[in-house]
Amino acid sequence: MSSSPAPEGPWLVAGLGNPGPEYAGNRHNIGFMVADLLAGRIGGRFKPHKSRAQVVEGRIGGQRVVLAKPMTYMNLSGGPVTALRDFYKMPVERIIVVHDELDIDFATLRLKKGGGDNGHNGLKSITKSLGSDYLRARCGIGRPPGRMEVAAFVLRDFSAAERKELEWFVDRAADAVEALIEDGLERAQCTYNS
Repeated sequence: MSSSPAPEGPWLVAGLGNPGPEYAGNRHNIGFMVADLLAGRIGGRFKPHKSRAQVVEGRIGGQRVVLAKPMTYMNLSGGPVTALRDFYKMPVERIIVVHDELDIDFATLRLKKGGGDNGHNGLKSITKSLGSDYLRARCGIGRPPGRMEVAAFVLRDFSAAERKELEWFVDRAADAVEALIEDGLERAQCTYNS
C-alpha cells in the first residue's frame, strides 16, 4: 500500500477557550493554557490577527506552525479557525484543535482524528465550518460532581487538588501536540493515549 504524500503548508494549532481574565483558570480554557505554553516554547508572543484570533507563528520540529487562540467565545470558535485556514491555506489534516473533554478523566490525554463533538460547543462550531477531519488533542477534565450542570462545571476553575497536577498535564498536552506535528498521529497516540 503506497502512502500518499503529506499535505503541504503550515500547521494550525487552535487552543480553545473563552477570552477575558475571568475565564483564564476555567476547565474550559485548558486549550488556551496549552497554546500559551507552546508559544513560550517557540519564543513567540500572541498578537491580534484579523481572523478574530490571537496568533503566534514559529516552528516546531522544523515545521512551520501557527498557534491560535480564538477571541470569540467558545461556541463561535469555528469562525476564527476557518478564517485562519483560509488565510494560511492549510489543509484540514494539518489543523490540531486542543480542547477540554468531559468524558475523559482529569489529567488524561487522548489524541484522535475526526469524530463527533460530544456536546462540546467549540467543536460543534468548528465541525460545522470545516467538517470533522481535523486532529484533536482531547484534555480530560472529568465529569461534574453530583448534579452540577455541565455548563457551570466547565466554567469553574480547576480545584485545588487538580491544580497540583495541572502544570504537569498542560506540559504533557503541549508535548503531545509537538509529537503530532513531528511524528504523526499513530506514533503520537502510542506515546500519549496510554
